Amino acid sequence: MIQAYSLFEGSFSVDASKKFVPFDPEKDDPKSRPASLFVHVHPFLIESSNGLILCDAGLGFRTDEDELLIHQNIRKLGFEPEDVKYVLMSHLHKDHTGGLVDFKDGVGRVAFPEAEYIIQRGEWENAYSTESASYRTEVFDVIQRSGNLTLVEGEGIVNNEISFEINGGHTEYHQAFHIETGGEHFFFGGDVLPEPEELFKNFIAKYDFDGRASRDKRKEYWEQGAPEGWIYLFYHGKSLAMGLPKLKDDGTYMLVDPNK
Repeated sequence: MIQAYSLFEGSFSVDASKKFVPFDPEKDDPKSRPASLFVHVHPFLIESSNGLILCDAGLGFRTDEDELLIHQNIRKLGFEPEDVKYVLMSHLHKDHTGGLVDFKDGVGRVAFPEAEYIIQRGEWENAYSTESASYRTEVFDVIQRSGNLTLVEGEGIVNNEISFEINGGHTEYHQAFHIETGGEHFFFGGDVLPEPEELFKNFIAKYDFDGRASRDKRKEYWEQGAPEGWIYLFYHGKSLAMGLPKLKDDGTYMLVDPNK
């Protein structure tokens, strides 16, 4: 059993306004939302010997009971938010940071009080200094005062199971994470590798800071990770949230669900 879980938050459309609007593929017509991207949102929770690891934090949506959706999803798995020891942030766009802070009754508190929030320094500084609908600076204000923030630079090691590297591409200081625990190698590429299909096509995204760099990184991640058996985590994956490479008869690799 793979000890990694998708904390699925739903299917959404997003247009130039940067608003994430719930989208039900069985009921809603994509044509009614022109010039929109259609994505799923999957924060990931990984069990490790050093405690629970969260990879990005979702949209910050709340349940009918006024609970953070990401908290509810964690509790459904039998854990508590306080069990999370590391929050690994690929970048700081609002669809990845909404669940970092719990805003309730006019007060914002860190949503994972026992966790280190691992963020690239350049990403943090750019997010604060950029006027963009892609960022929620009120979230950053709470984190900055919390004592939970750990700013990192370049590439390095968090502990004996977690390493990070700048992969740029989507944002200038976007980072990827390798989590090696329980005999598995999980790879979280954030929005440089948001969907499995992007591993198999020569795709340059117009919404990336450097689309060519993202394309080249995806190729690199597949060429190295497929033969090594990495488990890929796809934050915006629609067809697959997690993918394990499987060798085909022709010597190439395909992706399969590691839980099946």
